[in-house]
Amino acid sequence: MNHLAIRIKSQPTISTCGPTCLHSIYAFYGDKIPLDQLISEIPELTGGGTLGVQLGSHALARGYDVTIYSHNLRVFDPTWFELSKTQQIDKLESQIKAKKHKTKLVQVSRHYQNFLLNGGDIKFESISPRFLNAFLKQKQPVLTGLSATYLYKSAREYGDDCVYDDVKGEPQGHFVVISGMVDEGSRVFIADPHEHNPVGGGKHYDVDTFDLISAILIGVITYDANIIIIKKK
Repeated sequence: MNHLAIRIKSQPTISTCGPTCLHSIYAFYGDKIPLDQLISEIPELTGGGTLGVQLGSHALARGYDVTIYSHNLRVFDPTWFELSKTQQIDKLESQIKAKKHKTKLVQVSRHYQNFLLNGGDIKFESISPRFLNAFLKQKQPVLTGLSATYLYKSAREYGDDCVYDDVKGEPQGHFVVISGMVDEGSRVFIADPHEHNPVGGGKHYDVDTFDLISAILIGVITYDANIIIIKKK
């Protein structure tokens, strides 16, 4: 069994799960930064929340190597993953011009351009237990953006306060850290900044590996669907 000692704080607000997860990654590497400072350094999107690529860009600026494995086909065409960074940046620019009426897509694409320009890598790999465990065996925590609605099997959420409402609600995104896996790969251990989550296990619990993978892929609905690997240089 691979299980990393990830200590994670409770997210201070509904929309600060991403920075709180990033804080736990930094802490794992012995990189001390106050959580409130980290939150202040990662601007929220219009409407709240942060993107995985924003977390990656913060880590790049702090001197880490960062690779994002994206499954967000709303942003990336599958044919782009074999392109060079320069070509990926150019493709994103072409997409921005072609879809300039899609405000959020333009905003997200700009963030990815900046991430690439600052040295980040964007890749695509099929997610499997073996893929996830390869990082854990190397003592690398795995930060992921996924669908909280699917992970928790909860009702969709409505309004700024994210009230559960199965009729009015919308699917919600979330960030967690994958901290371990049982040897046969059937279950994964999660460090979750949402302490009072519907799973009921506090900030640390385990879930079925394929449920987690499904939650990651369904995260495309909320511009998540990514795995962020942050390494010390």
